Amino acid sequence: MRHPSRTTPLQQGGFTLVELVMVIVIMGVIGAVVAVFMRSPIDAYLDSNRRAALTDTADTAVRRMSRDVRKALPNSVRTPNPQCLEFIPTRTGGRYRTAETVAGDNTSLNFAVADTTFNMLGQHSLSPADQQIQIGDTIAVYNLGIAGASAYLGDNTAAVTGVTDGAETTISIAAKQFPLESGSTRFHVIPVEEQVVAYVCTGGNLHRTVTTGSFNSTCPVSGPVLAANVGSCTFVYSGSDLQRNGLVQIQLDLNSNNEPVRLYHEVHVNNSP
Repeated sequence: MRHPSRTTPLQQGGFTLVELVMVIVIMGVIGAVVAVFMRSPIDAYLDSNRRAALTDTADTAVRRMSRDVRKALPNSVRTPNPQCLEFIPTRTGGRYRTAETVAGDNTSLNFAVADTTFNMLGQHSLSPADQQIQIGDTIAVYNLGIAGASAYLGDNTAAVTGVTDGAETTISIAAKQFPLESGSTRFHVIPVEEQVVAYVCTGGNLHRTVTTGSFNSTCPVSGPVLAANVGSCTFVYSGSDLQRNGLVQIQLDLNSNNEPVRLYHEVHVNNSP
């Protein structure tokens, strides 16, 4: 009778403990060498991502500011300090009638007395919905940004109390005698929901704050954060009162994990009232 063959210990295959330790050590050395060569590309990739994110944030903020400034009421842009940019936004504008259609119909804007109604040339209802005049909006005529003709002081503004469409749009306002006529018979409309807009840098954030119900503003910072990780920002406005054109210079510095990004942008301001 045959018995099954048995394998002796000398015939069994495998690794000794010493061999396993040597393999682990060799693999560790190889991994360390690979890590040294991989670290720089990975760090560069992460740095590039951070720079891209910062650049995108700064670019979005600058574009938003530029869009707002271009719609500002002429001669309303000001920089109370280098970290604050303020202006009065506009919803739309138009031309007022200077002569009555029929004597005594009160369709023209009278600058000799406190007027309460006038006709706008054209129909405001044909404008896009976000540009249509609303009750509560403010009419500004010939804003020069100086005493006697300053929208901030209420010299040349009146609240809209009614809007009626016909062959022309009739705008009713709170009784107001406007101090100066516009050479181009223009008026601007300030939205009721945004009477003063302020961009302020403080505490590492860029805030966009809206003031309603008043044109008094002192660079408030209660608004939402438009950009975070702000190292510094500088606003410079070049253009004094009575100049047709102005220039807003915006410099925004963002920093994240010692990765800095700086954006510089200039915005043309039309100050023709």
